Amino acid sequence: MEFGKLEREIRIDAAPEIVFDVVSRPEHIRMWWSDDASFDSEPGAVGELVWGDRAAVEAITVVDVEPPRRFSFRWVAPEGAPATEGNSLLVTIELEPSGDGTILRLTESGWREKGWEAAVLEEAFHDHERGWDLFLPRLRSYAPSVVPR
Repeated sequence: MEFGKLEREIRIDAAPEIVFDVVSRPEHIRMWWSDDASFDSEPGAVGELVWGDRAAVEAITVVDVEPPRRFSFRWVAPEGAPATEGNSLLVTIELEPSGDGTILRLTESGWREKGWEAAVLEEAFHDHERGWDLFLPRLRSYAPSVVPR
């Protein structure tokens, strides 16, 4: 396996504008992904995602915000270092209208650039696969309940 790019695609029974809010606003992210989230939804904003009672904390740097089509961020950078192209993973979420719903395409890249040993790379990649496979169905269930703002 190459471990170059992790890709997932799901259909969500909600309009792209709603799905965009669900993937880009901390108050919604808390409902389907992390236990807490704090960041501004604007390029260059830095914040954090928290799981458990701060058992796991990841810095997040917003890269692209193009409502209602694209949201991307960097994460998994070395502790204390700003997330850059060579030291972090890039998550890109692209949204496409599909009837009365939305096709969400998630791509997580930057794996090889991290410079991890093969065994570490493989384990981290599989850990993220399991994570997205757990959390994306939660997003699919949550998004249709969101009332447009």
